[in-house]
Formats: sequence, C-alpha cells, structure tokens
Amino acid sequence: MFNHLKEDISIVFDRDPAARTHFEILTTYPGVHALIMHRFSHWLWNKRFFWLGRMFSHIGRWLTGIEIHPGATIGRRVFIDHGMGVVIGETAVIGDDCTLYHGVTLGGTSWNKGKRHPTLETGVVIGAGAKVLGPITIGKNAKIGSNAVVVKDVPENATAVGIPARILEEEKQKKRDDTAQKIGFSAYAVGNDENDPITKAIHSLLDHANKQDVELTALKAELAKLSDAQSESEVGEAFASKKPNVY
Repeated sequence: MFNHLKEDISIVFDRDPAARTHFEILTTYPGVHALIMHRFSHWLWNKRFFWLGRMFSHIGRWLTGIEIHPGATIGRRVFIDHGMGVVIGETAVIGDDCTLYHGVTLGGTSWNKGKRHPTLETGVVIGAGAKVLGPITIGKNAKIGSNAVVVKDVPENATAVGIPARILEEEKQKKRDDTAQKIGFSAYAVGNDENDPITKAIHSLLDHANKQDVELTALKAELAKLSDAQSESEVGEAFASKKPNVY
C-alpha cells in the first residue's frame, strides 16, 4: 500500500506541471485520494466484504466526485487528473501508467453479469468527457480524444476521436495537410469530423489532389528517363555521322 502511494504521488509530478510539493498532492489532489480509497475498498471486495467495500467506495465518491466500483482492477502509476465525474465500472481493468481526465466513463452496455466494462492496456490516455463502453480493449499507448464515445476495440498506439469514435489515419491526415499547404489552402478551420459533409468533400478533394501529385511526379520521372535516353541516342548518331568512311 505504501509503495503504491509513493508511486501515485510521484507520477503526478511527471504528468501535472502545476504540482509543487508532495504535501500539496497528498492533501489537495482528489485523483490521488480516490485511488487510495479504491485500493482499500478493492481489498475489502476481494476479501468478500462486499457491502463494506461498496460503502467505503461510496464515501470516496462523496469526498472526491470520482466513482470507482470496488471490483474494478487498477494498475500502478495511474493518474486521474482533476477527476470530477469519473465513473469506473465493476469489471473495468486499467493497466499501468494510464491517465484519465475529468468526466471519463468506463461503463457497460449490458445488464448481463460477467465482463461488461472496458480493459485499458498500459499507457492509455483518455481525454476529458470521453465514454468508453462495453467489454472492449483499448490497446497499449492508445489515445482517446475528449468527448469521444468508444464502443469498439482500439489498436495499440492509435488515436480515436468522434461520436462514434473512429481511428485517425494520421499518415493520411499529414498528406492532406501537406497538399493543402502546397495549393495555398488553410486547413486549420477544417477539423477531423468526417460526419460533416463539407469536411468530407474538402478531404476528398485533398486526397484527389495528393493522388494527382504522386502520379505527376512518377510521370515526370518517366519522361526524364525517356529524354535522357533520347539525348544519348542523338549524341550517338551525331558521332556516327562524323566517323570517316574506311574503304
């Protein structure tokens, strides 16, 4: 328990530049308080003191604004920043080094018993207000954007945004930005919300322009090769015409 507490405090310094002293963190950070109380209520839950575990969890919710079911499994060095409105369900599993911001819900989509809440693998970051629902898996080092609603698995190192959440194709987005910059179009006002038909149309045009650029570059390379070959042929013919006739 003491080792967990030391890690819970030290990780705040890594992820919150506003943190100043250990005493400040221990006395004023509700995310740290919620984790301390959860570790005790989870211990009670595992010892089959179900009511006592729920009651202690309820007290923690009242004091911190963070509701963590005592049955939830939480790893080491987890940071709940601000924390108000965070809800973590009974069968949720949170891996080591994860970060959750305020308003996050790790909820269920079924009334059936069994695994019904998400699993977060190591290093996951979930933005403020995001809802991760159902027995899905969020892969290692994945990021969930603020206010996203995630109902499907997210692969490792991916970024999911939107309602319903979709995986950002970062390489394609980079190509779009590069193409927009080439043609003198400012894409800063165009977000990644593919549900907007205007955004869809602009992204389609940028993709088409990028494809044309690739094809034109390849065509220029082929023409350059042909031009070089033609030049060599012309030079050869010129030398041949000047070669003296030998009888």
